[in-house]
Amino acid sequence: MSSVEVPLSQSSNPNDTFDVHWPKPSTTFSPSIWGDHFLSYASLEVDAELEQHVQELKEEVRRMLTTSLENVSQKLNLIDDIQHLGVSYHFGNEIEEILQKIHKSSYDLDDLYTAALRFRLLRQQDLFNKFKDSDGKFKESLVDDVAGLLSLYEATHLRIHGEEILDEALTFTRTNLESATFRLSPPLAKAVTHALNQPLRKGLPRVEARYYLSVYQELRESPNETLLMFAKLDFNRLQRVHQKELSEITRWWKDLDVPNKLPFARDRLVEVYFCWSLSVYFQPQYSFGRRILCKVTAIASIMDDIYDAHGTFEELELFTEAIERWDVSAIDQLPEYMKLCYRALLNIYSEIHEKLAHEGKLYRIHHAREAMKNQVRGFFDEAKLFRQKHLPSLDEYMSVAIVTNGYALLITLSFVGMEEATIDSFDWLLTSPQAVKAASTVARLMDDIVDHKFEQEKEHLVSAVNCYMRKYGATQEEAIIELQRQVNNAWKDINEACLHPTAVPMPLLIRILNFARVMDVVYKCENGYTNAKGVLKDLIASTLVEPVAL
Repeated sequence: MSSVEVPLSQSSNPNDTFDVHWPKPSTTFSPSIWGDHFLSYASLEVDAELEQHVQELKEEVRRMLTTSLENVSQKLNLIDDIQHLGVSYHFGNEIEEILQKIHKSSYDLDDLYTAALRFRLLRQQDLFNKFKDSDGKFKESLVDDVAGLLSLYEATHLRIHGEEILDEALTFTRTNLESATFRLSPPLAKAVTHALNQPLRKGLPRVEARYYLSVYQELRESPNETLLMFAKLDFNRLQRVHQKELSEITRWWKDLDVPNKLPFARDRLVEVYFCWSLSVYFQPQYSFGRRILCKVTAIASIMDDIYDAHGTFEELELFTEAIERWDVSAIDQLPEYMKLCYRALLNIYSEIHEKLAHEGKLYRIHHAREAMKNQVRGFFDEAKLFRQKHLPSLDEYMSVAIVTNGYALLITLSFVGMEEATIDSFDWLLTSPQAVKAASTVARLMDDIVDHKFEQEKEHLVSAVNCYMRKYGATQEEAIIELQRQVNNAWKDINEACLHPTAVPMPLLIRILNFARVMDVVYKCENGYTNAKGVLKDLIASTLVEPVAL
């Protein structure tokens, strides 16, 4: 049974039927730009000499870090540099102990730079009132303190709801930093421009580390050469670990032969690894987590393309039922192109099951499986929603789209690969916590905003942008401004979830934070995942291909 088509710009009855015989839309994605490049890293071996050198430098940095607190400002700067350069994961306990001591102290900080740095590292309240005048505005004398403005600007991105002083500070610092860039020295102008485009709080750890390695010596009057060399060697050492992992995953992908057998799907394995594996956790101990997260995400991306642009209603119904059954015998009812995807998914979960059984953590596989089933239900609901002949309400759209963005699934899978995750952590996920909702909101709205112009070429466009436009009679520009405001509010929710005491261990919350960061980096100006030749190409090259020059 088919329905009569009604233009999406017109109001329709929400109970209208949809066309179960809808034609398969013709969507063509560009091929992978990486090909078999990462297969060349399959023979990489551990460099014993490099490992030894890294360990020696690591101990030197540890000694610097753990010396007495002779100067709080210097100690904060050292910790900030260690974090910026991407090596703080080596010194988590030491840094936490030092920050706790500073937090309990009563050091009075009169300069804006150090006060803002202290706030960012310790998240300590009431540090900025002293920098306001009698009218409650930030002092005009601060305009010339560019280093202080930059430090305060970075601190404002940790703000939560109700912190008006930080909302004011963001506007104040951004305005004055933008107007100051023309009169700054080249290194400082470069740092300001970078921060305005990519605040540290919303940046990807590996990308920001690579950037800071390139500017550290220019920004510091007395650069710590030992720390810098340690950070460079450690970056290259980790890069080799990541290259080896990606070579193994590339072999798996090549064996599936996705480009030839599923030519309608996005061939974006390297991009998946960079965005939703490496950027979520880069540390060596999460190697298993990165591998399974990459594989599941890659298959989920294929499924997204199947539901969004390839499958008929009958085929999608069969596939959804097969996922619900979660039984290899269900494969017989599927069309050939779906069999590859279904078999690959079950095989990945068997790999996860084997690893968790060995570790006595089988409770995790249940959560991973249920998260995938919920994802597929969302895909099917969205497919039906998009094939209706009316534009859904904003609430109706968001209730489905907040699921189909995939973040609830990916966050669950990221927990599967973490030692820190307990049964309670997975039970917490089942409560739909605010942090997960917020990261999912960031993902959905940023994706919809950047895709809106491109997607308008489609016959039946459904997104948060046009649903908002219809509901409120808004222009496209007004809709985007409002949705960006909602993204900013979601970031405040994420920041609030990271305040002590936390609902779950901080390492787990950092995963959620990193998922949100991916969106800010990859989807800020374009859909960097689909548009493989855009911003993502250079980020992948600098992180996964080109070693840091020593």
